[in-house]
Amino acid sequence: MSDFSLSGFDLDAFVRNTLAEDLGSGGDITSMATIPADARFSGVMDSRDAITVAGLPIAEAFFRALDPAMEIDILVAEGERVAAGSDLMRLSGNARAMLTAERSALNTVQHLSGIATMTRGYVDALGGTATLLDTRKTIPGLRVLEKYATRMGGATNHRMGLWDAAMIKDNHVAVAGSVEEAVRRAVAAGIENIIVEVDRVDQVEPALKAGATHLLLDNMGPDALREAVAIVGGRVPTEASGGVRLDTIGAIGATGVTYVSVGRLTQSAPAADIGLDFALA
Repeated sequence: MSDFSLSGFDLDAFVRNTLAEDLGSGGDITSMATIPADARFSGVMDSRDAITVAGLPIAEAFFRALDPAMEIDILVAEGERVAAGSDLMRLSGNARAMLTAERSALNTVQHLSGIATMTRGYVDALGGTATLLDTRKTIPGLRVLEKYATRMGGATNHRMGLWDAAMIKDNHVAVAGSVEEAVRRAVAAGIENIIVEVDRVDQVEPALKAGATHLLLDNMGPDALREAVAIVGGRVPTEASGGVRLDTIGAIGATGVTYVSVGRLTQSAPAADIGLDFALA
């Protein structure tokens, strides 16, 4: 069994609940009806496309939950780029267990590898000019896993939730009355990390003077981003956000911002094309 753990993620509970969702009250009635209880399969999980890999240890946990003695060899490292046709995992064990766990294991690896692959494409397009950030635009209940996948693709995690940094956006400003007042209230509350979203260059200096520790430059074009970066002058990190695409991220990173955040990494990544083929052992 691989030594895999993530802070804030209970692997055993995830596997148990996911399998319970699939098995319901009747179990895998197809496999029980058609496959002898003592039949054994060998199998190979492979990628049909070039991908960046994420989630194989979780797939392993699904299979071992149903057959603790299953022989499993993970053939590539998490975060590794592989060519189309690459074998990712070999396994041998109880046939019913393999068939029952197959869909949950594949769904997880396909989803997380899809995120990691898209993320790697954005990192490559940035070309090292800035650091790529993910966002909170994650599927409910899967945030820790999806943000793990972006790390495997080369990104850095932004806020994990509402608790680890303040992010003052337009609605907070509207209620507080101004950017300065919203930031002042966050400072008075003793919050250490205060991210402030600004969508106009004239908001930059007031936000900084009030105590912002990070500026999110929202939906600004390259010229406005360069102007904002010049005003900040390195006093706090700057983050370009909003409408970032693969064909525009290079120019955005070249403006001198510290970070570029992209919501589609977790919101819109397609599943990787990964399959699992079995044969009688």
